[in-house]
Amino acid sequence: MTNLSPAAFWILTALAGQRRHGYEILKETTEASDGRVALKVTTLYAALDRLEREGLIRADGQEIVGGRARRYFVLSDSGRVALAAEVAALEQQAAAARQRLADGGSGFVAGAVPV
Repeated sequence: MTNLSPAAFWILTALAGQRRHGYEILKETTEASDGRVALKVTTLYAALDRLEREGLIRADGQEIVGGRARRYFVLSDSGRVALAAEVAALEQQAAAARQRLADGGSGFVAGAVPV
């Protein structure tokens, strides 16, 4: 399993399809998550800086629009691998949950500590 936070997961997902600037990433994360994730600007840029330091994304130019700098980002190869691993882990978790639901709740170990 990977260690992507929900914010990182949705940022990488937003960048998986194309190069985007910050505001586009904000809109795309909200849209792609069906509104479950609504990042604040400060959270977004802190996450972008961290993801860039970790090599999961990279800056891909900037332009001035309306007197403001617009930085663009793309998913790196490492970021694509990390996102694919996270998707696989989430699919595995969802399959396990579906199986438990189909079993009617049987299969849970008595005394097990929930995580």
